[in-house]
Amino acid sequence: MLEVNELTTKYITRFGENVYAVDHVSLKVEEGKSLGIAGESGCGKSTLALSLMGYYFPPLHYTSGEIIIDGQKITGMNPDDIRRKILGNEIAYIPQAAMNALNPTLKIIHFIEDVIRAHDPKASKKEIYELARERFEILGLPEEVLQKYPVELSGGMKQRTVIATSVILSPKVLIADEPSSALDVTSQKMVIKMLRDLMEKGYVKAMIFITHELPLLYNVTDDIMVMYAGQIVERGTAQEVVFDPLHPYSKGLMGAIIVPESGVRNVKLTAIPGTPPNLKNPPSGCRFADRCKYVQPECKVHSIDFRDIGNGRAYRCIFSEEELRKAYQNG
Repeated sequence: MLEVNELTTKYITRFGENVYAVDHVSLKVEEGKSLGIAGESGCGKSTLALSLMGYYFPPLHYTSGEIIIDGQKITGMNPDDIRRKILGNEIAYIPQAAMNALNPTLKIIHFIEDVIRAHDPKASKKEIYELARERFEILGLPEEVLQKYPVELSGGMKQRTVIATSVILSPKVLIADEPSSALDVTSQKMVIKMLRDLMEKGYVKAMIFITHELPLLYNVTDDIMVMYAGQIVERGTAQEVVFDPLHPYSKGLMGAIIVPESGVRNVKLTAIPGTPPNLKNPPSGCRFADRCKYVQPECKVHSIDFRDIGNGRAYRCIFSEEELRKAYQNG
């Protein structure tokens, strides 16, 4: 459904400096599947989300690689064609804090009208309202929400409304960037349920869920990729990456997070020391080397390739799976 090969995008600063926020990223999401992308703030997750839509505007620039949606290559397409034919129809995007961008002077139905008429200018108000009413009902949103202003809705309801609006045209791929952040636990659960319903009911055929909360992805996605300093450092099933991380960075992420387990008390959390590298001048070797407790001299010499251990599981490290497990066991 979605295939990305060696995608590289960069920001160009006002001083002409290149910041490679997405560096040779490859991924694949099959129809009916969901992929989670996790990593700390600033690692390039949101830039990757923007890049996947193939719609670039300064200071973000496309450098190389390809994006294929349902067999159609969108990299290199005319921006106007992407806006009219791809965005909303083939791929939809829910940005961070999207609910805060709702115009407080417009009713919810007006946002939906804007989305539909951007692709079908001749659509009547009646047709739009009926489609919106039907879609909202199926997704568990009351019809009266359509006639409300954003200020009249709770944070959770606004976020669910944004999600429903973004998929009103039934896009093949949905990219959700931190869709449950800044919400209370109850609202988070409702948002997660809505995203699952979208997949189960076929309104979305594939989904990418982006978050800095790695354990959250276990309950939402089939597979997970961990991102660090613009690169993917590990990929595997949600079960594997959350409960058996291999890359030292993934291991560090899980060590810094509380994962509730029955009967487990007084778990000591460990922080990852140091700070990420400056992507204006990234290191030639492993980008995690300066923060890794298992670093070796060769880690800083050359870039590290993926080590594929089968069944889609891979990580970017010089150590074998056996060596890493032994190192983790010894502390």
